[in-house]
Amino acid sequence: MAKALKDRLALSRTGLFIGLLFLAASVTPSLIPRPYLMQGALSGLLLALGYGFGILGLWFWRYLELPIPQGRRVRISGDLACAGALFLVLLSFWNARNWQNSIRTLMDMPPVESVEPMSLVLVTVLVFLIVLFVSRLCLKAFRFLSARVEPYSTRPISRVFSALAVLILVWTIADGILLKAGLRIADSSFRELDSLIDADVAASTDPLKSGSAASLVAWQDLGFRGREFVSSGPSAKDIAAFTGKEAKEPIRVYVGLDAADTAEERAALALEEMKRVGAFERSILIVAMPTGTGWMDPAAMDPVEYLHDGDVASVGLQYSYLASWLSLLVEPNYGQESGTALFRAVYGHWTTLPKDQRPRLYLHGLSLGSLNSARSMQLIDVIGDAPQGAFWAGPPFPSAGWISATANRVKGTPAWLPRFGDSSVIRFTAQKNALDIPGAVWGPMRIVYLQYASDPIVFFKENAFYREPDWMKAPRGPDVSPELRWYPVITALQLGLDIALATTTPMGYGHVYAPENYLDGWAAVTAPAMAPAEIARLREHFISQREKYQ
Repeated sequence: MAKALKDRLALSRTGLFIGLLFLAASVTPSLIPRPYLMQGALSGLLLALGYGFGILGLWFWRYLELPIPQGRRVRISGDLACAGALFLVLLSFWNARNWQNSIRTLMDMPPVESVEPMSLVLVTVLVFLIVLFVSRLCLKAFRFLSARVEPYSTRPISRVFSALAVLILVWTIADGILLKAGLRIADSSFRELDSLIDADVAASTDPLKSGSAASLVAWQDLGFRGREFVSSGPSAKDIAAFTGKEAKEPIRVYVGLDAADTAEERAALALEEMKRVGAFERSILIVAMPTGTGWMDPAAMDPVEYLHDGDVASVGLQYSYLASWLSLLVEPNYGQESGTALFRAVYGHWTTLPKDQRPRLYLHGLSLGSLNSARSMQLIDVIGDAPQGAFWAGPPFPSAGWISATANRVKGTPAWLPRFGDSSVIRFTAQKNALDIPGAVWGPMRIVYLQYASDPIVFFKENAFYREPDWMKAPRGPDVSPELRWYPVITALQLGLDIALATTTPMGYGHVYAPENYLDGWAAVTAPAMAPAEIARLREHFISQREKYQ
């Protein structure tokens, strides 16, 4: 019995060796600093994954009927190899603090004194044991089914059938129960948050505000983020106080997810609300797609209203309650329907207006909003009467236009800050304004991408499992650790975790975009009449106001 228990608990030397190598690499830096709890979960998963690769490789070796070395000398060699791999793990854990601080220093974050090694090890081991237990449970299920099916078929058929049955069962539990239940819980939680009405934020008495008594959209139907959007932002008085010139009250229109049943109905409602408040009588009109939760970044919208003395109208349409990173990983196409419906409604009316009297039309979005905003406009549909431009911040990695422009960048320009063609249509910028390109002349349509090199939502690559991403090659972005190294499989999973942590960085890094960088983008896209010296003064103003937007 004791021997049976020992055999049951025994670990494969081959699996353990590869698992320990994965574990050693798991604590190396990626784009975002990782707290010990997240690091432990990642390390435990990679330890289990490496162990699984070792077991799979050994099985394949046996399947090919290749000779397996036996004997005491082989066992000693295996033990020594595992000991060497364990030594690498200890070295990695010893250096983990320095690796994390190599990122934190670049992001102006205080250094960590410790990575909580004991807690890190406990979480790692716990996650590994859970994955190992589930894996062995699946193996038992496979053997049980195979033994029951084999008397009625051949051994290969029974094994294939059993393997497929177990895979279907696991997938059904993971996707149909765990994932969907988790999403339902998340959706319910975000929905509850969205329905909250802040007692400190009351519906405006201004009839030109969405949610007012005169509005076509009820205050409660704006949603939490919509109410936040229409009630915030600079007033005409705020803008005039800064510029010293007469200013208009910016127009902000928003329609929440509960305002109508379908995307088309919500878009039609938004259009009617825009007509009611005179949005098409402004000089600048922005069709903005919010993030997954419906949030419109005030750091993005305030600067453009200052640049144009408040003569700006913006419209947003909610399409989800979920956080962008969650929607992006689960369903990257989520929100495209709403984006397309809103753009078609606004663009359809805009094209009926006299060209010399209508506003200049721009698209905007941050994160998932950027992705859906870009997908809402098909160039073939607007080429005869195109909008004046687009400003997309933090474009997620599936963004087709961004992928094409980056892949076909001018030779010699880095992937994290590329140049495309003659820069007459598309330009990229980051923390340091890179939009004033000597010799480049803007065309009739201007598109700007704002992206930080440390943003994993932008720079995650599916092929990072087997290929080093271009953005890791020299020269690297100023906010990317020089200690970052590419490892097959491991780096891709690190970047996947980074996506979930992308908004935990200080402003100006990761997926947290700073107002002064938005200002640079809007100034390039919309070409305001404001003098360069005034734009520079406005930039300093927003730098001084960073805390307000964090």
